[in-house]
This record gives sequence, structure tokens and C-alpha cells, in this order.
Amino acid sequence: MKTQHERQENTQLRTENEKLRADNMRYREALSTASCPNCGGPTAIGQMSFDEHHLRLENARLREEIDRISAIAAKYVGKPVVNYPLLSSPMPPRPLDFSAQPGTGEMCGAGELLRSISAPTEADKPMIIELAVAAMEELVRMAQIGEPLWITSLDGTTSELNEEEYIRTFPRGIGPKPTGFKCEASRETAVVIMNHINLVEILMDVHQWSTVFSGIVSKASTLDVLSTGVAGNYNGALQVMTAELQVPSPLVPTRESYYVRYCKLHAEGTWAVVDVSLDNLRPGPTVRCRRRPSGCLIQEMPNGYSKVTWVEHVEVDDRGVHNLYKQLVSSGHAFGARRWVATLDRQCERLASVMATNIPTGDVGVITNQDGRKSMLKLAERMVISFCAGVSASTAHTWTTLSGTGADDVRVMTRKSVDDPGRPPGIVLSAATSFWLPVSPKRVFDFLRDENYRSEWDILSNGGVVQEMAHIANGRDTGNCVSLLRVNSANSSQSNMLILQESCTDPTASFVIYAPVDIVAMNVVLNGGDPDYVALLPSGFAILPDGTTASAGGIVDTGSGGSLLTVAFQILVDSVPTAKLSLGSVATVNNLIACTVERIKASLS
Repeated sequence: MKTQHERQENTQLRTENEKLRADNMRYREALSTASCPNCGGPTAIGQMSFDEHHLRLENARLREEIDRISAIAAKYVGKPVVNYPLLSSPMPPRPLDFSAQPGTGEMCGAGELLRSISAPTEADKPMIIELAVAAMEELVRMAQIGEPLWITSLDGTTSELNEEEYIRTFPRGIGPKPTGFKCEASRETAVVIMNHINLVEILMDVHQWSTVFSGIVSKASTLDVLSTGVAGNYNGALQVMTAELQVPSPLVPTRESYYVRYCKLHAEGTWAVVDVSLDNLRPGPTVRCRRRPSGCLIQEMPNGYSKVTWVEHVEVDDRGVHNLYKQLVSSGHAFGARRWVATLDRQCERLASVMATNIPTGDVGVITNQDGRKSMLKLAERMVISFCAGVSASTAHTWTTLSGTGADDVRVMTRKSVDDPGRPPGIVLSAATSFWLPVSPKRVFDFLRDENYRSEWDILSNGGVVQEMAHIANGRDTGNCVSLLRVNSANSSQSNMLILQESCTDPTASFVIYAPVDIVAMNVVLNGGDPDYVALLPSGFAILPDGTTASAGGIVDTGSGGSLLTVAFQILVDSVPTAKLSLGSVATVNNLIACTVERIKASLS
């Protein structure tokens, strides 16, 4: 009943809009043919008045939407609807005037931004709603307009935002670009194997969102929900969030954002979810990254598929990026729309494989037990999240740089693990280094994931023969899979070791992540038992294109262009959490990484 009422309301609004548009055309024609009553000549009405008339109509429409969202917000939050100045004033009200303090050269300290931010005040909420509605309008147009706003490259594979055209098209918004900041804007479209309703839910649930995008999102939280939407879905949902975005390497600073996320149903089967920065609502630490309206348009397709158009548009101070990664970051492929869409596409395939029931039984080692598959995939997912969260330059970590000079520096950090059933108790030493290889990402990925080559680089497998015991494919690409490996020790007095490994690849990034696992615990998991109590310390590799390839497809492209490889290990150096870390164990881990890097370079050169 409620939905029907809303549909009627939408149709009514659409009809009114059409009527207003027709009136607008009529007035425009009348004005263009009007003559001066004094001299009979044409009237000199500037173009401006038409634009102004159009803007007023737009404002009236936006005002309606803002009022509607405010009413929803008031209903759910239980607060009265506040009247407030609208976008129709020639100058935006003060809190929207983001040009007041252009960004200075200050760098924001470790997590200072995310720590200093609390939920918005009542006074901020009308402004947030207004900003979200305008951002939604902008996102939809950014996703749909072509030239001259987006200029397509000669080979037709990428499109670049025309900044001058953007400023002309969207004169309002969050104010001019801060001094010293760079604009990164990208747009990407793909068809993914997931229905539009589930996609919207993933984007609007912070836990699901940060799990699906764990390679990009190192931490995220919802500070306040201004509206949960209407009629039991996310239409009109509005939430204030913070997130930290990462590249899997300690050499690239993470990007922190404080923003509002707004979800809206546009037409039957078409949804949009937009983010826009709120950093300037109140004075705080200097911001290094601002999100202009960014997000995605999701269109329903037949057979449970969806067409996703993703727009990423940020202004960022990227001076902290190491030279090795400068090219990749400035090309927009490190944080751009292509990376979000490629990750989403791969994760949708992974989720489809979790739900799959038609598993062929013929192949050796393929896990066909439905509960066993689910448990093993859930355990592998936790391993990947743990690896990604522990390898970046997140503000939650303090890395100490060891030996060497230049790019091959090894960074280490220690963590105490107490009362965490998913980790062994004691002192854990993490070590990571990133370096360049003159080999395509695909070749590096295929070498590192293949158990037959493992003895060439894995010092801990100690020359033993590595066999794949069990296997779950989770994507079109054969490289996307979870496997259980057994290392048969060369020395008969040593027991055999089991290793859980997930390898995943898409055109923007590839990972090979593994962890030694207990044989008894793995048997429980393979029989469908709870994977949360299996202690894991993941190690592994993150492989990124170096940003030099002319074509936009990183991993898929086996031709030119090298790879940026991050190697990260986690080792339990003492099973007593209160023990002191010895210099010897730091030296051992440093040595382990150095030898592994040398072996990889030797094998691939």
C-alpha cells in the first residue's frame, strides 16, 4: 500500500516536472521573440535570465526532494523538521562555503582526522541533507554525461574528466580545490553477477562494504544514521561515515575521509549511492583528501545481473606517496573507479561460488561438501582481510624502517595478541617491503600461486614437496581460488605442514595470501565447522601494475609494464604476550624477507 502510494507520488511529481518544463520552453520562446514596447525592436535579454529561470526550476525540484528527505529523517530520528536556508540564495550559506580555508601544507597526523571526528550535531543535519541531495544530482549526471565533460582517450579505453567543463557544469558543491591538491577523477562501467538489491545492501552496510572491498578499505565506521530509508528498503537512506582507503603497500599513505552516504531509487530497478565529503562542516585537523560526489549507479539487468557505473572523484594531497608508486597513483588506477569496479566484479563471482550447489564431483581435491566449502571460504576471507589490514601504511599501525637504503627498506611492526581466538597468542612481528620487478603482473602472479614453484621462494617449506590437497574455484579466472596445500617435509623426522592459500586476481591488483594451519582445526572446517576459532597468521604478496602500461588493463596485460610487488610476513616470535622482543628475532625476520625477495628476483629475471 505504502509502496503504491509512493509510486503514485513519484508519477505525480514526474508529471508536474514535465508541465514545468513545457512552461519553461513556452516562456523561453516568448522571451526570444519579445519586442520592446517603446521602439518595437528586439529586447536585449541576456542568456543569464534563461539560466536563472532554469536554476530556479531546478531549485524548486531540489527543495522538494530535500523536504521529503528531511521529513523521512525526522520520522526515523524522531526530531522535528527544521527550516533552513536553501541553495536558492545567490551565495551558499556559510557552512557550505568551503573556499573559506584553502588547504594548507600541513599534514594530518596518525589517524588524527578519524579520531577527532564525532557524530554530526543537530544543527549540521539540515546542511548534510542539502549537500547529499545536491551530490546525488551531480553523481547521476556525472555517470551519464559524455563529451565534453568526459574526454575519451584515442584508443577508447579510458575517459578523463575535463576540469574546466566540470566547474562550468557544477558551479556549486564543496567549493574550489584546495591549494596544492591534485584532482583524480575516473569513471568505469561493468556488468556484475549480483542483483541490484543485494548490491545496494552491501554498499549501505558498513560491515559488508568493508569486507567486500577489504583490499581498498582498511577501516570504516558509521557515525550516525540520519535516515534508514522508506518502505523497508534503502531508498532515502542517509548515513554519516568515516573510512580509510589504502593501497596494499607500506609506501603509500592511506586516505581518510569523513562523508555522508546517500542512497536513492531513481526509477524502477535503478539505484544510486553517493558519497560527498563533510570535512568542512566544522574546523578540525587539515584534510589530505576530499571526496567530491563519488559513488555508483546500479541498473537491474536480466538473470540477476546488474550494470554498475562507478564514478570516483577526489582531490588529494599525494606528496607522501613513495616514488615507486607515484606513477600508479597519479594514473588513477590505485584508488580510481576501475579498481573499485574490478574488485566488485571479482567479489561478486566469489560470492556466487559460495552459493553454488552444482559442483562437478569428478575432479580430485575439489571440495563438494556445501558446508565445508562455506566454512573454508569464510576462513580464507578472514585471512585475506587480516593480510590487507596489516600491510598498508594505515594510521592504525606504526611501522619502523629497518636496514637498507632506498626502495628495498624493510618495515616492521609488533603486535601483542591476547584473547583473540582467530590469532595465536603472543608477540607477532610483521614485516613488509615493496619493490619493482621488470616482469608483467600476470607472470608474477602465476609464478607465486603455483605450488610447483613454491620451493623456489618459500624458505619455510624447507625444500619439501608441495601438494594441493583440496581446491575451491571462485571465479572465471583459474587464478581465483582457495586451496589447501600440504608440505611434505624432506626430513622424515619433521611433521608435515598444512597451508591455506587464497589467490585472487583482477585487472587492477592480484594477491597470493597464505597461512600455516593446524591439521585438526582444518578437518573441523572441512566438515562445515566454525572457522572463527582457527588461529591464523597470514603472510603473502600483493601484486600491482606499475602504472606504465599504455592500456588500462594491468594484470590482464602480459605485454609491457612491470610490477610492484609487496611481500609481507607475520611471524609469532614469542608465545608469551608479555615477553620482550629480542633484536635477534627482528634480524631473523629481516633476513627471511631479504632472502625471499632475492629468490623471487632470481627466479623471474
